[in-house]
Amino acid sequence: MAKKAASGKPLTLPQVKKLLESIGEEELDQFQRRTLDYVSKFSKVDAEASEKLVEKLVREFGLEEKEAVQIVNCMPKSIEELRTFLAGGRKIIETSKLEAIITLLDEHRKLE
Repeated sequence: MAKKAASGKPLTLPQVKKLLESIGEEELDQFQRRTLDYVSKFSKVDAEASEKLVEKLVREFGLEEKEAVQIVNCMPKSIEELRTFLAGGRKIIETSKLEAIITLLDEHRKLE
């Protein structure tokens, strides 16, 4: 039987990890376990930090929530990398704002 999504809200990888861990690994099906393995490997910040980052990117920099989620998922390290996430956008973002976004991401980045 197919499962329905509870909502259409975009989630960051750390939020997905937290959600799956809250269910308990023994309760997960094969697909969910693979997803948990993936998000565990590729999460760059914890769930709380990811939520705060998405909120700040939307509120302070005027990004769409989907853009902010993708930026937090990948945590770009340079302006050039950041621009790839915003290239399809309908507006041009000033270099000073892009630098501020990178600085914000650097403050929350896990040690890699």
